[in-house]
Amino acid sequence: MLLAPGCAHCPAMLAVLCELLKRSVMGRLEVVNIESHPEIAVQHGVRSVPWVRVGEFELSGARSSAELERWAQRAGSVQGRVDYLSELLKSGKLNKAIAVVDADEAYIEALLLLFADIQTDMHVRVGIGAVFEHLQGSVVLRRNVEALGALTLHPDARVRADACHYLRLSGDANAAHFIEPLLNDVDALVREIAHESIDALRNDDAAHNG
Repeated sequence: MLLAPGCAHCPAMLAVLCELLKRSVMGRLEVVNIESHPEIAVQHGVRSVPWVRVGEFELSGARSSAELERWAQRAGSVQGRVDYLSELLKSGKLNKAIAVVDADEAYIEALLLLFADIQTDMHVRVGIGAVFEHLQGSVVLRRNVEALGALTLHPDARVRADACHYLRLSGDANAAHFIEPLLNDVDALVREIAHESIDALRNDDAAHNG
Protein backbone atom coordinates (compact mmCIF):
# COMPACT_ATOMS: atom_id res chain seq x y z
CA MET A 1 0.00 0.00 0.00
CA LEU A 2 1.13 3.56 -0.74
CA LEU A 3 -0.03 6.33 1.56
CA ALA A 4 0.86 9.90 2.46
CA PRO A 5 0.46 12.22 5.46
CA GLY A 6 -2.70 14.31 5.24
CA CYS A 7 -4.56 11.72 3.12
CA ALA A 8 -8.11 11.56 4.50
CA HIS A 9 -8.76 7.98 3.33
CA CYS A 10 -5.37 6.38 4.00
CA PRO A 11 -5.82 5.60 7.74
CA ALA A 12 -9.12 3.79 7.13
CA MET A 13 -7.66 1.83 4.22
CA LEU A 14 -4.63 0.85 6.28
CA ALA A 15 -6.88 -0.35 9.08
CA VAL A 16 -8.90 -2.47 6.63
CA LEU A 17 -5.77 -4.04 5.17
CA CYS A 18 -4.38 -4.80 8.62
CA GLU A 19 -7.64 -6.52 9.56
CA LEU A 20 -7.52 -8.62 6.36
CA LEU A 21 -3.94 -9.53 7.22
CA LYS A 22 -4.98 -10.64 10.73
CA ARG A 23 -7.74 -12.78 9.22
CA SER A 24 -5.24 -14.40 6.80
CA VAL A 25 -7.16 -13.10 3.79
CA MET A 26 -3.79 -11.60 2.85
CA GLY A 27 -0.44 -13.12 3.68
CA ARG A 28 1.75 -10.03 3.66
CA LEU A 29 1.34 -6.26 3.83
CA GLU A 30 3.95 -3.72 2.81
CA VAL A 31 3.21 -0.06 3.49
CA VAL A 32 5.17 2.80 1.93
CA ASN A 33 4.94 6.47 2.85
CA ILE A 34 5.49 8.19 -0.49
CA GLU A 35 6.50 11.42 1.22
CA SER A 36 9.56 9.56 2.49
CA HIS A 37 9.96 7.45 -0.66
CA PRO A 38 8.57 9.39 -3.64
CA GLU A 39 10.59 7.19 -5.97
CA ILE A 40 8.25 4.28 -5.19
CA ALA A 41 5.25 6.30 -6.39
CA VAL A 42 7.15 7.21 -9.55
CA GLN A 43 8.09 3.57 -10.09
CA HIS A 44 4.44 2.51 -10.01
CA GLY A 45 3.09 5.56 -11.83
CA VAL A 46 1.00 6.53 -8.81
CA ARG A 47 -0.25 10.11 -8.62
CA SER A 48 -2.77 9.85 -5.80
CA VAL A 49 -3.26 7.82 -2.65
CA PRO A 50 -4.46 5.59 -1.17
CA TRP A 51 -3.14 3.07 -3.68
CA VAL A 52 -2.85 -0.65 -3.12
CA ARG A 53 -1.74 -3.63 -5.14
CA VAL A 54 -3.58 -6.81 -4.26
CA GLY A 55 -1.95 -9.67 -6.11
CA GLU A 56 -1.82 -8.50 -9.72
CA PHE A 57 -4.51 -5.85 -9.27
CA GLU A 58 -3.60 -2.19 -8.76
CA LEU A 59 -6.42 -0.32 -7.04
CA SER A 60 -6.59 3.41 -6.41
CA GLY A 61 -8.91 5.39 -4.15
CA ALA A 62 -10.82 4.39 -1.03
CA ARG A 63 -12.01 0.77 -0.99
CA SER A 64 -14.24 -1.05 1.47
CA SER A 65 -13.21 -4.13 3.42
CA ALA A 66 -15.59 -6.31 1.40
CA GLU A 67 -14.24 -4.97 -1.89
CA LEU A 68 -10.61 -5.54 -0.95
CA GLU A 69 -11.43 -9.04 0.27
CA ARG A 70 -13.11 -9.85 -3.06
CA TRP A 71 -10.04 -8.65 -4.99
CA ALA A 72 -7.77 -10.73 -2.76
CA GLN A 73 -9.90 -13.83 -3.34
CA ARG A 74 -9.95 -13.26 -7.13
CA ALA A 75 -6.19 -12.68 -7.48
CA GLY A 76 -4.69 -15.01 -10.07
CA SER A 77 -8.09 -16.13 -11.42
CA VAL A 78 -9.56 -15.67 -14.89
CA GLN A 79 -12.68 -14.05 -13.44
CA GLY A 80 -10.50 -11.68 -11.46
CA ARG A 81 -8.75 -10.59 -14.66
CA VAL A 82 -12.11 -10.13 -16.38
CA ASP A 83 -13.38 -7.97 -13.51
CA TYR A 84 -10.14 -5.97 -13.40
CA LEU A 85 -10.19 -5.19 -17.13
CA SER A 86 -13.85 -4.26 -16.85
CA GLU A 87 -13.13 -1.84 -14.00
CA LEU A 88 -10.19 -0.26 -15.84
CA LEU A 89 -12.17 0.26 -19.04
CA LYS A 90 -15.31 1.42 -17.23
CA SER A 91 -13.30 4.07 -15.38
CA GLY A 92 -11.63 5.27 -18.59
CA LYS A 93 -8.17 3.87 -17.79
CA LEU A 94 -7.57 2.62 -21.32
CA ASN A 95 -3.79 3.07 -21.23
CA LYS A 96 -3.59 1.01 -18.05
CA ALA A 97 -5.76 -1.72 -19.60
CA ILE A 98 -3.49 -1.80 -22.66
CA ALA A 99 -0.40 -1.99 -20.44
CA VAL A 100 -1.91 -4.91 -18.51
CA VAL A 101 -2.71 -6.82 -21.71
CA ASP A 102 0.74 -6.11 -23.14
CA ALA A 103 2.44 -7.30 -19.96
CA ASP A 104 0.56 -10.58 -19.56
CA GLU A 105 -0.96 -12.57 -22.42
CA ALA A 106 -3.26 -14.29 -19.91
CA TYR A 107 -5.33 -11.11 -20.07
CA ILE A 108 -6.23 -11.86 -23.70
CA GLU A 109 -8.47 -14.67 -22.47
CA ALA A 110 -10.08 -12.23 -20.05
CA LEU A 111 -10.51 -9.68 -22.84
CA LEU A 112 -12.25 -12.25 -25.04
CA LEU A 113 -14.56 -13.34 -22.23
CA LEU A 114 -15.49 -9.74 -21.51
CA PHE A 115 -16.10 -9.16 -25.22
CA ALA A 116 -18.29 -12.27 -25.54
CA ASP A 117 -20.48 -11.35 -22.56
CA ILE A 118 -23.61 -9.63 -23.88
CA GLN A 119 -24.03 -7.99 -20.45
CA THR A 120 -20.83 -5.98 -20.96
CA ASP A 121 -21.88 -2.34 -21.18
CA MET A 122 -21.24 -0.19 -24.22
CA HIS A 123 -18.61 2.02 -22.60
CA VAL A 124 -16.51 -1.06 -21.80
CA ARG A 125 -17.10 -2.44 -25.32
CA VAL A 126 -15.67 0.76 -26.79
CA GLY A 127 -12.60 0.23 -24.63
CA ILE A 128 -12.32 -3.40 -25.74
CA GLY A 129 -12.31 -2.21 -29.34
CA ALA A 130 -9.52 0.25 -28.57
CA VAL A 131 -7.43 -2.52 -27.01
CA PHE A 132 -7.88 -4.70 -30.10
CA GLU A 133 -6.95 -1.75 -32.32
CA HIS A 134 -3.76 -1.41 -30.28
CA LEU A 135 -3.03 -5.11 -30.89
CA GLN A 136 -3.49 -4.82 -34.67
CA GLY A 137 -1.01 -7.01 -36.53
CA SER A 138 0.60 -8.28 -33.33
CA VAL A 139 1.86 -11.81 -32.77
CA VAL A 140 -0.43 -12.04 -29.73
CA LEU A 141 -3.52 -11.29 -31.81
CA ARG A 142 -2.51 -13.79 -34.50
CA ARG A 143 -2.08 -16.45 -31.82
CA ASN A 144 -5.70 -15.87 -30.79
CA VAL A 145 -7.30 -16.02 -34.24
CA GLU A 146 -8.95 -19.36 -33.44
CA ALA A 147 -10.45 -18.02 -30.20
CA LEU A 148 -11.77 -14.97 -32.05
CA GLY A 149 -13.00 -17.21 -34.84
CA ALA A 150 -15.14 -19.14 -32.38
CA LEU A 151 -16.94 -15.90 -31.58
CA THR A 152 -18.14 -15.57 -35.17
CA LEU A 153 -20.67 -18.23 -34.11
CA HIS A 154 -21.94 -16.14 -31.21
CA PRO A 155 -25.74 -15.76 -31.09
CA ASP A 156 -25.46 -11.97 -30.67
CA ALA A 157 -24.99 -10.11 -33.96
CA ARG A 158 -22.92 -7.35 -32.33
CA VAL A 159 -20.37 -9.88 -31.15
CA ARG A 160 -20.22 -11.60 -34.56
CA ALA A 161 -19.72 -8.25 -36.29
CA ASP A 162 -16.96 -7.12 -33.96
CA ALA A 163 -15.31 -10.56 -34.13
CA CYS A 164 -15.07 -10.10 -37.92
CA HIS A 165 -13.39 -6.74 -37.47
CA TYR A 166 -10.94 -8.00 -34.85
CA LEU A 167 -10.06 -10.98 -37.04
CA ARG A 168 -9.30 -8.54 -39.83
CA LEU A 169 -7.00 -6.62 -37.45
CA SER A 170 -4.98 -9.80 -36.91
CA GLY A 171 -3.73 -9.59 -40.50
CA ASP A 172 -3.68 -13.40 -40.53
CA ALA A 173 -4.85 -14.94 -43.81
CA ASN A 174 -6.32 -17.87 -41.86
CA ALA A 175 -8.82 -15.46 -40.32
CA ALA A 176 -10.74 -15.46 -43.61
CA HIS A 177 -11.78 -19.06 -42.92
CA PHE A 178 -13.83 -17.88 -39.95
CA ILE A 179 -15.20 -14.75 -41.62
CA GLU A 180 -16.41 -16.28 -44.90
CA PRO A 181 -19.52 -18.01 -43.44
CA LEU A 182 -20.71 -14.62 -42.22
CA LEU A 183 -20.89 -13.27 -45.75
CA ASN A 184 -24.36 -14.84 -45.69
CA ASP A 185 -25.24 -13.97 -42.10
CA VAL A 186 -28.86 -13.21 -41.25
CA ASP A 187 -27.83 -9.77 -39.97
CA ALA A 188 -27.14 -7.09 -42.58
CA LEU A 189 -24.47 -5.30 -40.54
CA VAL A 190 -22.61 -8.56 -39.92
CA ARG A 191 -22.66 -9.29 -43.66
CA GLU A 192 -21.34 -5.81 -44.42
CA ILE A 193 -18.47 -6.04 -41.95
CA ALA A 194 -17.67 -9.57 -43.10
CA HIS A 195 -17.32 -8.33 -46.69
CA GLU A 196 -15.16 -5.39 -45.60
CA SER A 197 -12.98 -7.65 -43.47
CA ILE A 198 -12.49 -10.24 -46.21
CA ASP A 199 -11.57 -7.53 -48.72
CA ALA A 200 -9.10 -5.97 -46.29
CA LEU A 201 -7.44 -9.31 -45.58
CA ARG A 202 -7.14 -10.03 -49.30
CA ASN A 203 -5.62 -6.60 -49.93
CA ASP A 204 -3.18 -7.15 -47.06
CA ASP A 205 -2.22 -10.54 -48.51
CA ALA A 206 -1.80 -9.10 -52.01
CA ALA A 207 0.37 -6.29 -50.69
CA HIS A 208 2.47 -8.75 -48.72
CA ASN A 209 2.97 -11.05 -51.69
CA GLY A 210 3.32 -8.24 -54.19
